[in-house]
Amino acid sequence: MATRADFRPAYLETHRSGALRQKVDEALEALADCRLCPRDCGTDRLADAKGVCKIGRRVVLSSAFPHFGEEDCLRGWKGSGTLFFAGCNLRCVFCQNFDVSWEVHGVDATAEEIAGEMLRLQRQGCHNINLVTPEHVVPQMLEALLVAIDGGLRLPIVYNTSGYDSLESLRLLDGVVDIYMPDFKLWDREAARRLTFAADYPETARAALREMHRQVGDLVFDEHGLALRGLLVRHLVLPGGLAGTPEIVRFLADEISPATYVNIMDQYHPAGLVTKRPGRYPEVERRISSTEYLEAAQLAQRAGLRLDRRARLNA
Repeated sequence: MATRADFRPAYLETHRSGALRQKVDEALEALADCRLCPRDCGTDRLADAKGVCKIGRRVVLSSAFPHFGEEDCLRGWKGSGTLFFAGCNLRCVFCQNFDVSWEVHGVDATAEEIAGEMLRLQRQGCHNINLVTPEHVVPQMLEALLVAIDGGLRLPIVYNTSGYDSLESLRLLDGVVDIYMPDFKLWDREAARRLTFAADYPETARAALREMHRQVGDLVFDEHGLALRGLLVRHLVLPGGLAGTPEIVRFLADEISPATYVNIMDQYHPAGLVTKRPGRYPEVERRISSTEYLEAAQLAQRAGLRLDRRARLNA
């Protein structure tokens, strides 16, 4: 266990050494022929062209607020300082935030404006800065962080991602992110192709999780039970075992770490294209049962993983 008083975010040393400025310059230059996510679309986002993610040069910020619905180790008693970025490089047909990720609801924001939101959340007492759906805006995020550090930012950075991250972007984040919180959505390529329009999602997520863990290790907590550094994995249980939960928990335990902290999530409900196009995705047109959830949580427990304490093992 570490103490909050002794904690220093990774990005402070990276900034002090001058490496953060170099990362920002490299990342922004890469926007001109964008291959910073696994889509490799080559879009000139510096010229404000938009690829699969539907975001050009500027971030579209959907909201920024203290979030009390996150994992206990993030929300604490003053909330996780959450910034929701609009757009996404995945196209999940069941997206629970369809208006933000698919329809790109929000306002254009400069690096200075994003930094201002980070500092506002810090002043409000939030325990961390939680960047939601950041995988397509890594350059802009780094650019804003540079400004925020100069303004006095000292909170841990949480990278809250779908898991569809490129190793190139993760290289840029090495020494910057304190807590990686990726989803691991689907194990099967055909399910990923049909439900996210990215058949390579499973192998991409596996490679990303390996790199994230290499950078930050297992989750470390302070004296109050708040996360300071490490890997926290989310897994959303889908109807009919579509997510591939047995394979995913075995992968986490055997190839990442048996001490991996995992949140087995029960809140799946039909949303996004599933509800907009009835009958097209019948396999995910219902909620999960309590039995399906319990079986998934027990699989993770039997694999030896560390479960978020809200897991309903007595469902």
